Amino acid sequence: MFSPATRKPYLPSRTEGNLRHQSPSTPLPSIHNRSITGTPAPWTSSRLSVLARIPTVKKAEKGGDSDQIQPVYVGEFPQNVRNAQATLLQKNLSEDTVLAGGMDKGSSTVWMICGTELFIWSYLSGSVSKQCVVLEVPSSVIGSKDLYQKLLHSHNWIVCIVRWDNASSAKSELAPEKCSSLGIILCNRITQAIAYWPDIFTKSGTDPVVSLPTQFNQNVLISDDGKASEWNPEQIHIGNDYVSEDYRFNSMIAASVHGNHHECIAIACQSIGALWLFQFTPTEIHRRRICEDISAGASTSHSQSSKGYARALIWQSKHALSEKSGGHFLLLTNREIQSWSVMLAPIIDVAKLWAREIVGNDGDLGIKKDLAGQKSIWLLDMQIDEREKELSILVATLCKDRASSSSYTQYSLLTMQYKSNQLLSSSSEHSGLNSERFLEKKAPLHIIIPKGRVEDEAFLFSMRLRVGGKPSGSAIVLSGDGTATVTHYWRGSTRLYQFDLPWDAGKVLDASIIPSAEDSEEGAWVVLTEKAGVWAVPEKAVLLGGVEPPERSLSRKGSSKEGVAEEGKRSQTFGDNIVPRRASSEAWTTRDRQRPVLTGIAQGTVLDEEAEALLGRLFHDFVLSGEVESAFEKLKIKGAFEKEGETNVFVRMSKSIVDTLAKHWTTTRGADFLSSAVVSSLLLDKHQKHQKYLQFLALSKCHGELSLKQRRSLLIIMEHGEKLSGMIQLRKLQNMLTQQRSNLVASPPSTLQPQTAGSLWYLILLVGEKARRNTVLLMDRDNAEVFYSKISDMEDLFNCLYHHLQDIIDGEQPFLVQMQQAFELSNACVTVIQTAIRFRDEHKNWYPSPEGLTPWNSHLLVRSGLWSIASFVMVLLKEAGSIDVSVKSELGSQLEGLTDVLLEAYTSSITAKIERGEEYKGLLEEYTKRRDELLGALYDFAKRVVEEKYQHDSIGPHGGFSYFVFRQLIKSRQYAKLLRLGEEFQDQLASFLKERKDLLWLHEMFLNQFSAASETLHELALFVSDGSPLISEEDFDLARAKRLTSLAERRRLLNLSKIAAVAGKDVGFEMKIGRIDADLQILRLQEEIALHLFSNAEEQEINKPLPPGELIELCLKGGRDLSLKAFEVFAWTSSSFRSSNRSLLEECWRNAADQDDWLALSQASIAEGWSDEVVLGSLRGTVLFNASDQCYGPEAEVYEGSFEEILPLQKDHVRAPSLKDANSSVEQILMQHKDFPEAGKLMLTAIMMDKEGTNALAEDAAMAS
Repeated sequence: MFSPATRKPYLPSRTEGNLRHQSPSTPLPSIHNRSITGTPAPWTSSRLSVLARIPTVKKAEKGGDSDQIQPVYVGEFPQNVRNAQATLLQKNLSEDTVLAGGMDKGSSTVWMICGTELFIWSYLSGSVSKQCVVLEVPSSVIGSKDLYQKLLHSHNWIVCIVRWDNASSAKSELAPEKCSSLGIILCNRITQAIAYWPDIFTKSGTDPVVSLPTQFNQNVLISDDGKASEWNPEQIHIGNDYVSEDYRFNSMIAASVHGNHHECIAIACQSIGALWLFQFTPTEIHRRRICEDISAGASTSHSQSSKGYARALIWQSKHALSEKSGGHFLLLTNREIQSWSVMLAPIIDVAKLWAREIVGNDGDLGIKKDLAGQKSIWLLDMQIDEREKELSILVATLCKDRASSSSYTQYSLLTMQYKSNQLLSSSSEHSGLNSERFLEKKAPLHIIIPKGRVEDEAFLFSMRLRVGGKPSGSAIVLSGDGTATVTHYWRGSTRLYQFDLPWDAGKVLDASIIPSAEDSEEGAWVVLTEKAGVWAVPEKAVLLGGVEPPERSLSRKGSSKEGVAEEGKRSQTFGDNIVPRRASSEAWTTRDRQRPVLTGIAQGTVLDEEAEALLGRLFHDFVLSGEVESAFEKLKIKGAFEKEGETNVFVRMSKSIVDTLAKHWTTTRGADFLSSAVVSSLLLDKHQKHQKYLQFLALSKCHGELSLKQRRSLLIIMEHGEKLSGMIQLRKLQNMLTQQRSNLVASPPSTLQPQTAGSLWYLILLVGEKARRNTVLLMDRDNAEVFYSKISDMEDLFNCLYHHLQDIIDGEQPFLVQMQQAFELSNACVTVIQTAIRFRDEHKNWYPSPEGLTPWNSHLLVRSGLWSIASFVMVLLKEAGSIDVSVKSELGSQLEGLTDVLLEAYTSSITAKIERGEEYKGLLEEYTKRRDELLGALYDFAKRVVEEKYQHDSIGPHGGFSYFVFRQLIKSRQYAKLLRLGEEFQDQLASFLKERKDLLWLHEMFLNQFSAASETLHELALFVSDGSPLISEEDFDLARAKRLTSLAERRRLLNLSKIAAVAGKDVGFEMKIGRIDADLQILRLQEEIALHLFSNAEEQEINKPLPPGELIELCLKGGRDLSLKAFEVFAWTSSSFRSSNRSLLEECWRNAADQDDWLALSQASIAEGWSDEVVLGSLRGTVLFNASDQCYGPEAEVYEGSFEEILPLQKDHVRAPSLKDANSSVEQILMQHKDFPEAGKLMLTAIMMDKEGTNALAEDAAMAS
């Protein structure tokens, strides 16, 4: 808005490396209008890293708020836009001629015209590869080749975007990239040619309907058939070579017609005061002039010319027009505001309702009395706020300085509001110029720039106004030369913040606001640049980086008065040692310039920052050294224990640990992010660091101080650990669902599961999108990435569930799909809270006294989210009807879990209110009501399940004729006939054979239930006769029993189970196959051990599978030959078995060490002078070497985990403090061996040589010698 400082030329003192870092050179030669700074053209590469484009400054050299007052990168241009820019660049066309762009707030989309192509995409998507729609602008809309350059000028285009899905929902508001239907209107201001695309997201909607004016001043209805006809631009020649400025369209607005498919209307105004109406349908466009002179009947006795008489149009409401109520729009002229109504039925009728003079001496609305010495006044643009109650008008005034007799331009904002009990949608009875007034000034004229240079009208009329961004009440002014300035009235003075980047980003084409996730809040400002993509302006950038209004021009030309008057020091809003600065393009790279800070917080902020910096250094030193010397005293001196709650220094440090956003996550997007293991890894890293932080608090005695004086702060710190644990479990749950989705791709088509796979994922995206919009610094990140990083805001998960449950679970989907989606969401909620409660129980000694404290899972947001999903589940269970009992049972179990955590949340909240002495009766009444409803629903559900089971049993296999037939066939051992009956009586036989698994798996194979058959076979193969009814005793067949219980038969059953699991491809079938392979290996080992131990052939056959512990005990008794078998058994058991039998594993290592004469080996090596090769060769024959090779070697085969997790080889590899005991590693176990003092080096070499490599050990031995 005011001129940036002149860019400095090339300085020889700069190093070439620094130049390359700040702005790499562009490989293309001879670029038209290329900036001398060497900034790379945006089309020379794909998305450049934001960090690579911002000059590097050491953290110590930047102020505490330096990051917060810089623009934030939001998104790059799509690649096809970059390609189009490169093509135009090669043609040496002027950028002003071929490049135009804008932003649409309602749909959160960006449009850009490059040459003859119109590009449209959403700027809110965190992904670089956006879905970009490319539309070809018809040549008839552009005009003839002779007028190509002038008609294609960027200022000559108007684009209106019409949303067909105006419903306010999570899918439309929080996920605009999912917008499924948009109409586009493209208008050439000069020629008045119009193209209309009914729906750019459908194949048929991408063919434009074109309307061309047949005569320039036509005032009758024109109907077009949508086909481009030959058009001679000479028909509209006025003046030298193209239409006069008086006839150009200054503004156009469009709105959809509710209930009519892809139909809309548009209103356009001309400078001469004419209004035009356009009606759009998918097949044709109608146009007519509805008013020839909007000033008819009004006084025209004003001093300035009529040029630019009709300035701007805006709709009163953002909603679609309805045939019943129509709509209203406002028209800004050069002296007044006019209100017009649009009625759609029975025919479209547009009529003026009232007009209110602005440029006048009126005591209430006139602004002349507020402007001293004015010569001319221009009303430049007008906007209405989001609540549709306040109007903001940009005003420019030409004034004369009485002292110097020089002229200057003053820029102001006029804010008007509607009087109470008055509406814009006035009926026709209020029409006319003399009706009772509706508008009043909200505040005196707000001066933006008191004295600026005198500009021509072309520059003034190029200015545009935008309102509605953060901070509340701020506005942004866009000028035609490409500057954008945010103005904000704060603490009695105007503050200005000019958007600027430290490299040539081109002009600012347009500005908008990021739609807020909360209806009651404004969004952050976002701007569209010509070359550098889309950027956002954080709220703190305006508050902290704003400057006082300079006496500068609004253009880039500089001021004629520059250097004449010095800017006075207005230090009432700054610290004593800080002087307000002027903004410039060098603001980012100037290191010695201080920025203004907020009044009244300087001293407190400095102390807090010093305490937080000290805490960070002390914690860092503790992580490296484990020392906390004098940490408590140092922190107390700095005042670290003075604040309570979220502002506490220790809480802020904890929050920074759990909310850290990894920089390299941005390389993982969309589906790749789902399967990315780095997410889980970083969550675990955060968990370990937070646990380390808790240890630091305890050892430094800070924990005790917090538990006594800042109990709320300590509770928040512990709750960060709870939320982090819950997020880790939630990530595991999402990984499982992702695996399900990937398996479904290769499985036969399903009518249910693909639709249900993403309910939790969509909730994650919604929560992440809300966080991105509320924290503009995260706008360049992916939604899921933000969700998994903002751990401390776990309550938002439940808040989003409360507000958007009906959008996540579509009521139009099949009933079973809704049940499965509800199961997924409720399972996620219960998992998170139960994990948090488990963390709380495990760390109960760390928590402060709970009196009066409310845990996070008892907050209103969490209770509301839990109740929303619980009430939805209750409705589903009530309407379940004849749905499969197993499906209903799963959902019923989730309702039990929801009931448990929800009632616990209410209990904790009520208890805390009572302890604090607050009113609790209302909450208690709510708790009682919802408790009765939940328990009643559970009782009704249990009763229905019992009734259904009773009805099923009365006619099923235990109570019907089919059961009798099945029993008779079993008694007569006619198994083939029994299974053939299963072809007709599938469900009955499946239920009957549940207690006869030796036959059940065959029936399950017939039913193509391969996964179930695999489970049955696996269970049958490992069956041990202990009274379980796998085979009924009354149907006992000795021959079959012997065959089933032999080890060979068990191996066969396991192989069949493996084949069935592969055929089923159920969720986690790879893990199932791994377990089957492990069981096969254990059975093989059992046979080998039996063969070695028992010489009698009858004793060699051990019919039943022995537990792994018994097999290992046998190996320990079997001498040298079986000592290695013990380690093999351990390798094929589960990680939980190895962990719980660690002492047995230690005994195996002691036994292995006893199998060789280490003393003799050591003496022989010394006496005979063995070389390293001979020593290593001898060690290869020892049991210790082979055991180490089997367990820790590079080719070691271990099921589920590793030996290193349970018993590391070396004591230096021990990670957990609890494992640092006498037997925490294999090395420490061997140190207890009787021969270790003399042969310890050989023993350690034997266990390490295969892991470290013989060459490395030989080198170490050589160095030692």
